[in-house]
Amino acid sequence: MAITYNNLYLDIRRRLKQAGYPGAGLEARELVCAGSGKTREEFYRDAQLYVTPETEETVLQLVDRHLHGEPVAYLIGEWEFYGLPLDINESVLIPRVDTEVLAHEAIEYIQGLGKCRVLDLCAGSGCIGLALAANAPECRVLLGEISEGAVRVCRQNIRRNNLTGQVSVMLMDAMQPPPRAIGEFQCIVSNPPYIPRAEVDALENSVKDFEPHLALCGGEDGYDFYTAIITYWRGALVTGGRLYFEVGAGQADTVLRMMRAQGFGDINVVQDNQGIPRVVYGTLLDEI
Repeated sequence: MAITYNNLYLDIRRRLKQAGYPGAGLEARELVCAGSGKTREEFYRDAQLYVTPETEETVLQLVDRHLHGEPVAYLIGEWEFYGLPLDINESVLIPRVDTEVLAHEAIEYIQGLGKCRVLDLCAGSGCIGLALAANAPECRVLLGEISEGAVRVCRQNIRRNNLTGQVSVMLMDAMQPPPRAIGEFQCIVSNPPYIPRAEVDALENSVKDFEPHLALCGGEDGYDFYTAIITYWRGALVTGGRLYFEVGAGQADTVLRMMRAQGFGDINVVQDNQGIPRVVYGTLLDEI
């Protein structure tokens, strides 16, 4: 039976809601757009037009894959973060709304600095660093990533958002001291892997089965990357510069103490919209 784009969307939204997906409306729209090759504007424009059987089959195949756990961002190959469209694939984590808290806090800081250099370490898709660059035009951002696949995604996203004059990307290992050639920064931001190894297998199937474990696992206790970055990468931060971290639930106090022990002061903890301490940042006061 012939069906309109709007009715197809409503049917998919209903199925996703019944399956317990909290973002059913957004996901249904994105799946219809991806399967039909339409932009969001074209979808709304053509909502009352009939869908061809071939398009309906393509869309429903995407829906079935999603209902079996495959994230929408990987199915459609893109996602949005802080208002920026980003290319996304299985080489990088899907940007989360929680991480926008980190971006927001760092943006407010660097907007007051004027010209400055920023390092986004463990950059993944480049979402944080690109959001900073887009909202603070005088800053220059270096994205640092150990994964070659993630570096390729970063390059795509730099071009996609017309930030080639402001943002660059470089292969680097956050677990090792920084290369001297990169110089110093007024701000370092990082959303590092922070899931304890034993907890990775307990994550939702859509995460553990599809997202890169390299970007999830933070070692036995989840603190390996915090320890390395605070110890080694403070040397790439100017005195008076700030280090910003995203942290997992229950990790904020430990990361705060780690930073304090390495010469950071004025340390703050910021909650996400669920009331979970999500961001820890501090200022490098002096040498220890």
